[in-house]
Amino acid sequence: MYFTDRGIEELSDRRAEEQLSVEWLADRLRAFVDLNPQFEDAVERLASFLARDDADDD
Repeated sequence: MYFTDRGIEELSDRRAEEQLSVEWLADRLRAFVDLNPQFEDAVERLASFLARDDADDD
């Protein structure tokens, strides 16, 4: 298990029953970067990865 899996598991456990919008996610990512600018590159890479999911092409 990677260190980041704990946060992912927490997200899944706390929000599993909810439907979240992409707009909500984008707002939360912006808020996170505002509070933690040192992670701007990582958040940018994650957002690009999610935006370019090849599974949507099928």
